[in-house]
Amino acid sequence: MGESNSGPIASWFPWGCVNMFYMKPFLLLLALSSVLSATDPRPAPELVIKSATGQEQLLSKFRGKVVAVEFLLTTCPHCQKASQNMQKLYKELGPQGFQPIGIAINEMANMLIADYSKQFNLTYPIGHSHRDAAMQFLAHPVMMSMLMPQLVVIDRKGIIRQQYPGGDKFFENEEKNLREVLLPLLKAGGGAAAAPTSAAPKKPAATPAAAKSAK
Repeated sequence: MGESNSGPIASWFPWGCVNMFYMKPFLLLLALSSVLSATDPRPAPELVIKSATGQEQLLSKFRGKVVAVEFLLTTCPHCQKASQNMQKLYKELGPQGFQPIGIAINEMANMLIADYSKQFNLTYPIGHSHRDAAMQFLAHPVMMSMLMPQLVVIDRKGIIRQQYPGGDKFFENEEKNLREVLLPLLKAGGGAAAAPTSAAPKKPAATPAAAKSAK
């Protein structure tokens, strides 16, 4: 999993000395992060999503659809795989009201998201936001490193129904697992869905790199 390790833990953890003496307490802290995070269901906070061209839109704009928000690093292979899985499901379930959204939080994301969309043939919105805004939205403990991607599923009424942190077993078979989460929510009323929202215009693709830390 990609890792956003710019928090306090990253500043002192001896990443070059990977042994059980250091890893046991660190892994325990990672396990506790899911416990310390906000529970669901809960109302989805408002979030401003910026496009590659600087245009802003609110997450609440998508109210009435079943939304999956992926917080990602454009250079994270696991995030890239998650985005491609969401694209498959968008093509399948978009007409029923499924709306994926990608939000990149790495440095210079505004300059990278257009290439990211084209590289992986993504037709749903990919925007960017600040790391702090993402952590606040996720109710992620500030003292914990944030593994990527982070996935949130929101129902038609704007309620967060599921939240999956990076490293969760959910991602081992994400396409199947996400479909199983989405289908009951899509069937839960809301009437005919609006046409799927297209992504912003894209630029030539960039070569994906290895996962990096968001600052």
